[in-house]
Amino acid sequence: MGTASSPLEVVQAVYAAFGSGNIPGILDLLAEDVDWTFRGARGLAYTGTFRGRSAVEKWFGSVVQADDIQAFEPREFLAGGEHVTVLGWERTRALPDGKVFETDWVHVFTVRGGRVARFWGMYDTQAAAAARS
Repeated sequence: MGTASSPLEVVQAVYAAFGSGNIPGILDLLAEDVDWTFRGARGLAYTGTFRGRSAVEKWFGSVVQADDIQAFEPREFLAGGEHVTVLGWERTRALPDGKVFETDWVHVFTVRGGRVARFWGMYDTQAAAAARS
């Protein structure tokens, strides 16, 4: 991955790794005790708060089991101090029934010492829930 120094560079490296399916590359960019929270449709395994790299690794596994992400676009990076907020969009097929939903999303990262210390994300929970009803 190379050395990413600024919070923006670290976050961009996270998305580059995600885009190529490199989950170990993402985990390498996280603090050992990372605090990872995602607000999504109620009842999904990836909705909630997860602490530590191993929990985040399981979180990514939960995402893959629940969602077939067809398009994923980080569109705007807003950096300030140790925080980076990313505005994006995705098109996803809910598994296993195959309904497709589109949603805007917001991801907020806190980067300390060149690693992601905190992640907080959310998307349109109504769109995701409707795709599973």
